[in-house]
Amino acid sequence: MMAAIAAAGAGAGVALLEKNDRLGRKLRITGKGRCNVTNDCDRNTFLSNIPTNPRFLYGAFAGFSNEDTEAFFEGLGVPLKTERGNRVFPVSDRAGDIVAALEQECRRLGVRILRETVTGLEIAGGQVAGVRTREGNLPARAVIVATGGASYPLTGSTGDGYRFARAAGHTVTEILPSLVPLTSPGTLCPSMQGLSLRNVGVRVVRCASGKPVYKDFGELMFTHFGVTGPTVLSASAHLSDIAPGVYEMRIDLKPALDEKKLDARVLSDFTKYRNRDFANALIDLLPQKMIPAFVRLCGVPGGKKVNAVTKEERAQVVETLKCFRVPLDGFRPIAEAIVTRGGVSTRELSPKTMGSKLVRGLYFAGEVIDVDAYTGGFNLQIAFSTGFAAGKSAAEQIQEEEKKEPDEIHSDCD
Repeated sequence: MMAAIAAAGAGAGVALLEKNDRLGRKLRITGKGRCNVTNDCDRNTFLSNIPTNPRFLYGAFAGFSNEDTEAFFEGLGVPLKTERGNRVFPVSDRAGDIVAALEQECRRLGVRILRETVTGLEIAGGQVAGVRTREGNLPARAVIVATGGASYPLTGSTGDGYRFARAAGHTVTEILPSLVPLTSPGTLCPSMQGLSLRNVGVRVVRCASGKPVYKDFGELMFTHFGVTGPTVLSASAHLSDIAPGVYEMRIDLKPALDEKKLDARVLSDFTKYRNRDFANALIDLLPQKMIPAFVRLCGVPGGKKVNAVTKEERAQVVETLKCFRVPLDGFRPIAEAIVTRGGVSTRELSPKTMGSKLVRGLYFAGEVIDVDAYTGGFNLQIAFSTGFAAGKSAAEQIQEEEKKEPDEIHSDCD
């Protein structure tokens, strides 16, 4: 929709082809239905939240920034608000308001919205000539592929754009889930299923070296398959080579206390509950649902009387509170991912126009390109920025060609 608006706003005649029964099905579910439109941060912060090919987006972001996105929606009558982490939402907390604003702007600018399924591209002599649909062929002097990735396929993101790109001769990098829950082997996580932790420190380390590859602070939740939540989804963007035994998550359950202060706190609790079994003396330190798993990990017998716990065992308790280890072995299916990692190679696209370097008149925008970001509104901003660049550039290309045509006709007559 943003690509269509930019192209139509620049004077092009535009048709938007949508195979779903309504526009913006994926947009409607973003931000848990609230739509995290963008992130109100500076350019360097924005680009630092894009782990895959951030430099490719310099031009698109300069042409249509997060400030431009906010001004755009405010100008369409959708008031916005900024929340924790500079996340921007509509004041109404309704993603549908964002979709409606985009659709209304499309219609105001004369964009034809066609409920048709594209089956392929028409390319002749290195130039795009249109698209094929189930209903027939539609000629076009420029085509923008803005099909999304392969995540949430029920919303229509079924990987069509990758097929179109390959058929046009483009390289499509490996398609993987990103911003996706992580799986954990064994019974540790299932034993705590449904338990949410807030304000915890999270590190993901390589098991072989112990070297951290990701650090965060915030929320996570244990599930029947492993772990999910904001910190987990962001961590997944760093783990392209995840496999059994490669990574481990280490959770700091008491990040506000260093080991010395935490030991004093544990000793105080042990003094308070000195006549209880060890497992029953942890009720002030941990959620009830976590205690059996914690006891197993720290190695202190749950039935041991607290007054018999040794100094060395107390040190094990402190260590486990500061480093609760969860083995990781994979991603959940791509259908559960928020975004797709991988896509059309950025080496084959112009970073200024989003145009193909292989086929004239062919453009790509959004998740179909090999760029992805963390949670917080960054991925939607990528969609808006690249969509705007592609739409504006496609319209300018057509206008340039139309200016040349009279000269070419005159030359032919001569």
